[in-house]
Amino acid sequence: MKIKYLLWGLSVFFIFWCNASFSQSYGLAFYSHEVVQDQRTGLDLSPRKTLCFDNGFELSFDLTFLPARKDYFGYIVRFVDSNNENIDLIYDKDPHEKNHFRLIMGDRFSKIAFNIPQNVLFSSWNTIKFKFDYARKILRVSYGSFSSETSLMVKKNDCFKILFGANEYQGFKTTDVPPMKIRNIHIAEDGTEKFSWQLDEYDGIVAREMLHGKNGAVVKPRWIKKLHYEWELLQSAVVDGAASVAFDAKNEIVHVVAADSLMSYEVRSGRVDRIAYLSGKQNMLRGNQSVFDPQHNQLLNFYMDQKIVSAFNPESKSWSSNFDLNTPITDFWQFNKFYSVGDTSLYMVGGYGHFFYKNVIQRYHFPAKKWEKVDVSGDAIIPRYLAALGSTGNGAYILGGYGSSTGQQLLNPRNLYDLLYFDVKKRTIKKIYELPVKEEHFVFANSLVINEKEGTYYGLIFPKHKFKSHLQLIEGSLTKPEFKLMGSLIPYTFHDINSFADLFYCAESKRFIAVTLFWDENNRTKVEIYALNSPPIGVNAEVVPPSEMNYGYMIVGLLLLLGIAGFFIYSRKQQQKPAEQPVLPVVLKDLSPESKSGIFLFGDMQVFDKDGQEITRQFTPLIKELFLVILLYTIRWERGISSEKLKELLWFDKSEESARNNRSVNIAKLKNILEKIDNCSVSKETGYWRFNCDFENTYVDYYHYFSIIKEKKKLNKEKILALAALIKRGSFLPNANYEWMDHFKAEISNEIIDTYLHFTHSVSIADDPELLIELANYIFYFDSVNEEAMTIKCKALAYMGKHSQSKNTYESFCKEYRLLYNDDFDKSFNTVLSTEPSV
Repeated sequence: MKIKYLLWGLSVFFIFWCNASFSQSYGLAFYSHEVVQDQRTGLDLSPRKTLCFDNGFELSFDLTFLPARKDYFGYIVRFVDSNNENIDLIYDKDPHEKNHFRLIMGDRFSKIAFNIPQNVLFSSWNTIKFKFDYARKILRVSYGSFSSETSLMVKKNDCFKILFGANEYQGFKTTDVPPMKIRNIHIAEDGTEKFSWQLDEYDGIVAREMLHGKNGAVVKPRWIKKLHYEWELLQSAVVDGAASVAFDAKNEIVHVVAADSLMSYEVRSGRVDRIAYLSGKQNMLRGNQSVFDPQHNQLLNFYMDQKIVSAFNPESKSWSSNFDLNTPITDFWQFNKFYSVGDTSLYMVGGYGHFFYKNVIQRYHFPAKKWEKVDVSGDAIIPRYLAALGSTGNGAYILGGYGSSTGQQLLNPRNLYDLLYFDVKKRTIKKIYELPVKEEHFVFANSLVINEKEGTYYGLIFPKHKFKSHLQLIEGSLTKPEFKLMGSLIPYTFHDINSFADLFYCAESKRFIAVTLFWDENNRTKVEIYALNSPPIGVNAEVVPPSEMNYGYMIVGLLLLLGIAGFFIYSRKQQQKPAEQPVLPVVLKDLSPESKSGIFLFGDMQVFDKDGQEITRQFTPLIKELFLVILLYTIRWERGISSEKLKELLWFDKSEESARNNRSVNIAKLKNILEKIDNCSVSKETGYWRFNCDFENTYVDYYHYFSIIKEKKKLNKEKILALAALIKRGSFLPNANYEWMDHFKAEISNEIIDTYLHFTHSVSIADDPELLIELANYIFYFDSVNEEAMTIKCKALAYMGKHSQSKNTYESFCKEYRLLYNDDFDKSFNTVLSTEPSV
């Protein structure tokens, strides 16, 4: 027992250390009336069984409601006793009732009812407690200072089924679920805590019980951790013309202005409205932008070059002005803008066009309908575009971008990382600081989200030199030159004059909204709208610029944790077979593969030097291929590759002398690069070129992969999860298309499948059905029609009582089988379930 708590404590400490903010955003959110009935969330604390107590028990949990949903009726928690009598806590939205939380006993309302003020219910966690007293035959319900009790028909050693939200339990099925979030479910017996479900999972259908491994089962889970880390794609659409985007912060509506219509996405409800213009087609010139005027509650579209601001009238479904098509291409690509309530003006800053970066600030004053150039004093603004701007009550912050001191594109253009403040009233510019960025350079999406109270900002960054790029959310300080990465990546196709990205914040829904636009040659714009719950979870706990982050300590900490856990588990096995231990879910994606010194081949190739700096770009295409062939042949065949084989693969069209010269030159270049990595080199030994490396201090994922798969007889759960962590980065070198590598890629796919299948033979469905489902999913990643994996998953789901999911898995397999082989799968669903399991 002590060992279990030691491992649990170490795991919790490590996860907390990796990301302190991670622990603040957890729990289970419930899909409610916004989705169809069979997509709603349910939690069963004891799947396939009940929970029994001698003299009674006390259950408590934390509850809050999701804001801005259309319906708030449903079952919060349902207790079903041994006599099939139900006790339900429901939320009743009846406006005529003072107390909306009501307790039902069987088929009648009890006298217990209470209310939680809406401003509290939607903004904070609220603890609700149930105390079942078997001896006194009383049930007491309490919240805050409220406490009430009612009589209870129970007996000693009575058992209960405990269900949150939707359920399919016998005659007590329901799909009425309020849009709620719960966490920290605790059950105590005789004053001692007996069960604890924190609901701090990141993914999966298992709610892990921390004290005795009595895991719960979740249907259609919506884990809060995931909502605070992974961006969710809310809407994808293609619209006519060179579209632009604006945000109505008060009503939380994203407006996409297209050539023929206005598309409006309501964040709170997920509703999409499209209004066709009665004023005719709007000439959406490339480089136009839009903004929402909160002062007059109107949507504006403007084009700086023609000095025209057009307002949209939703009643007449028309625009006040149109643009002239016979005009040169814009002089102000990717400029920044903001609406100033203080002086009823629209301000526009910077931009790029015709080989010049701009630093001019322009103003449009609405009452006077006048355009003017704003003369400012104070610190200079370096001409730029691709900066980020966030407005405040008195002005705006401007961060970073790309430009040059002279404004000329030909004269030393560079990335900019200065934070400036533009005071509207004083018309001054003040430089606050400059970010010390040393890693891969980046630019910004158009807007910053400013939190003056906390002294912070949020923005989206991305590298401008990549077409297939990604947006990364950052949180920074308004006073100190530091920032940290937050959340997952957003895919972003970037081309200077075809792409646009922006960031907004919904204060009521507490969600960040990212919008990407990509205009194509058919004069259509692809629009994607993403959301991330606030506060976002950080990629790394260090509040420092990325150049100072030490990823190596995270890997060392994980290895130390696994080593300690392995030692204690091994020690106990020498004494007796241990009781089943609860397994803490480690969020693998937060354990960054970018170790202080490392080489990664799963996913895009990445190489990090001894200081943790990425040096992948130092590998030219030829040096990269030379490096890969030597490394793979060394690890896979444990001897390296001969000069003759290198010539055959890389210089087959060269003479012996020319091939030798090419090899010598490129080997020398490769050695210079590898000198930057701890204890890694290339040398020729016994006629073979070998990759030499201290794998204990430099992490090479292919080496660790090979160490796992070559010893299938020594597989355990830790190794299987380690293998999963490797392949979660992606497939093996997906962008390296060398003919000689096809064998390696095919072998890796086959070995991974064989390894997982081999391990399933040692696991009983009754012991760990969730793990078997996970392994089957990994196998499907490499072989979508693997019959054995399908059988394992179907049987495991059926064992857990998830019969509809089991049937769906079988039907999806049959469809895939038909597409691949043009033939029907010859086993029925019942035959699959009745097959003697190989596990």
